[in-house]
Amino acid sequence: MSNQKTTSSGFNFMTALLAIVVSVVIGILIYMFVLGAPGNFDAEGHPKEGNYLGMMHAGGFIVPILMAIFMIIVTFSIERLITISKAKGKGKADEFLRNIKSLLSSFQYDDAIAACDKQQGSLANVVRSGIEKLQMVQKDDSMNNEDKIAAIKKELEEATTLELPMLSKNLAIITTCATIATLWGLIGTVLGMIRSFAAMSQAGSPDTAALATGISEALINTALGISGSVVGIIMYNYFSTRVDAITHSMDEAGYSLLHTLKTK
Repeated sequence: MSNQKTTSSGFNFMTALLAIVVSVVIGILIYMFVLGAPGNFDAEGHPKEGNYLGMMHAGGFIVPILMAIFMIIVTFSIERLITISKAKGKGKADEFLRNIKSLLSSFQYDDAIAACDKQQGSLANVVRSGIEKLQMVQKDDSMNNEDKIAAIKKELEEATTLELPMLSKNLAIITTCATIATLWGLIGTVLGMIRSFAAMSQAGSPDTAALATGISEALINTALGISGSVVGIIMYNYFSTRVDAITHSMDEAGYSLLHTLKTK
């Protein structure tokens, strides 16, 4: 296999772990000092009417975790956006492929390699590896045409295998957080409803303050959990679609290389 450079893979394990820890710490700090600021509450410690920050604080200890999950989703979405944008290359992928096909059809291999160096990214890396292998096998008179095609296919498969994990890396974190956000919000909802029913079950007049707090906790946790889940699912599907598009472009470029060898 030719000496190939892969595109940036984004966060490594330690950086990803640090990003998660920092998100949790920030979520706790926001809960304590922003949502829990004294100005958000009245003299009795209840959220002021119309004060949404105080109402969010009433959601309890579930809230900072949900905020942390949301920040993790946003952080890794930005990381994936940057990484996949680099993987696509500097120019438009369809224009790059058209240029490569034109150069290959006229057997201008050096110009095609130069175009790959200019484009950069995962797609260009795979195409460059294939072109270099194509040049190599064409100079080898001991190989028949079928062996040459097999060698190029293997080179393309190996190059693609190197690139694809970099594109899909950390997507599992986004989809996991999207699932956890819903479940964690549901836990907060259940706890809030337990508190509400406990207030209603008291003998005599129900504790309206405890009842309102329980309902507020349930609704806020539900809203935060669903919001984080929606953002996570949208971003995961968006990035998966972009990775699939890059993969399709790699396959299309590989077909062009093999077609060039067959018509040589």
